[in-house]
Amino acid sequence: MAKVANDPNEMSFLDHLEELRWHLIRSTLAVVIVGCVAFIMKDFIFDTIIFGPKKMDFPTYRFFCKIATFFGIDSEFCGESLPFTIQNRTMAGQFSAHIWTSIWAGFIVGFPYLLWELWRFISPGLYENERKYSKGFIFAASMLFFMGVLFGYYVVAPLSINFLGTYQVSQEVTNEIDISSFIATVRASVIACGIMFELPIIIFFLTKIGLVTPEILKKYRKIALVVVLILSAVITPPDVASQIVVAIPVLILYQVSIYISKLVIKRQIKKEKTAKNGK
Repeated sequence: MAKVANDPNEMSFLDHLEELRWHLIRSTLAVVIVGCVAFIMKDFIFDTIIFGPKKMDFPTYRFFCKIATFFGIDSEFCGESLPFTIQNRTMAGQFSAHIWTSIWAGFIVGFPYLLWELWRFISPGLYENERKYSKGFIFAASMLFFMGVLFGYYVVAPLSINFLGTYQVSQEVTNEIDISSFIATVRASVIACGIMFELPIIIFFLTKIGLVTPEILKKYRKIALVVVLILSAVITPPDVASQIVVAIPVLILYQVSIYISKLVIKRQIKKEKTAKNGK
């Protein structure tokens, strides 16, 4: 492993590549280790987590069923089971699903460590007063990611599965869904929401480097609303209710991002004034 100089500016290009290589190796090992644990816990990962939204006793279905019952509305959320089966049509289909699901589980659970490795790589190029925010950055980014994952799992995934799994163009067609398609729906819902919930962190860094200001965010708020609705339509079933459910937290995060951008600008102005007074 290459020795890192005390001053990051003294490192050569090859030294930076060597350092990046070891960060990537450690990150990959973390994903693999957690993935191996997930691989061993096959019954819990698949029966409880992956196939949880297929069962009508899933918390989301019970919640919507209670709401429908309260208002005296007949709802498909109160059914006994979803009218579709999950099947495997390829020889290595189940084994492949087991492997890739374990890897994705390693990525999701190991996300805080991956962020820490990323921060360790970029932090030498930051000022000392910026490095002290590393713990806060990792904690905030991890919390937002896991909030997005939970939102995707408990809201987006069951709504998508319930809508798409029960949709029929004709009674002549039976829904027999391939295992890879079912898992892809759950995975896409979880990962997409986890990334979308990182919006405040992304806006923070874009503001720090001067690409975004609160004025720009306010000016393009309407365009952002359209983009959010499009993203909601992509990761949710094509019904208005599901799109609104997904759009609401993203719009809240957008408003929070405007506030964060304001704070960053205020701090930068304060630092500039302090620097001028110091001179």
